[in-house]
Amino acid sequence: MVRLTLADLGHGQSARVLGISSDIRGIERRRLLDLGVLPGTVVKAEMRSPSGDPTAYRIRDAVIGLRAEQACMINVVLV
Repeated sequence: MVRLTLADLGHGQSARVLGISSDIRGIERRRLLDLGVLPGTVVKAEMRSPSGDPTAYRIRDAVIGLRAEQACMINVVLV
């Protein structure tokens, strides 16, 4: 079991969320939780912008864009 962050996922890779870093607080943390970024949730890297940031992730049948600085705060394990 290799521990990574969401930012480490390549196109088409899926991972299970382990948790969100305690460095993310307040409204930003609430937004991620409201979007379904919860421990146990499977997330798939769908597409990356031409510049490489942000990346679109599929989370619970929704696609959301996250910048690398946010994605690197979400701990995951490959599935």
